Amino acid sequence: MSKTIDILAALEKTLRARKGADPDTSYVASLYAKGSRKIAQKVGEEAVETAMAVAAGDKGELVKESADLIFHLMVLLEAEGLSLDDVAAELANREGLSGLAEKASRP
Repeated sequence: MSKTIDILAALEKTLRARKGADPDTSYVASLYAKGSRKIAQKVGEEAVETAMAVAAGDKGELVKESADLIFHLMVLLEAEGLSLDDVAAELANREGLSGLAEKASRP
């Protein structure tokens, strides 16, 4: 688990650093320059591709598309001034709560 956390933390740091980079030389900076709505669209595309990999039964592709999905979700979170810590805090709030009960509690 530590390796996973280390990789995600390093990626988060890199994404933060690329915010000020030149969009002509950095893919991440080019995403930030397009804005959150465009990044969210990319997250949606990656989610669909992830689901398609499952439908095709291709675990190798599932791993690759999942990496793309997580990457773009992290870019979106950073663009919105949020982090994986914010997501982890929400997950911690839900810990021990039935998924059905949690869903019912949403407005």
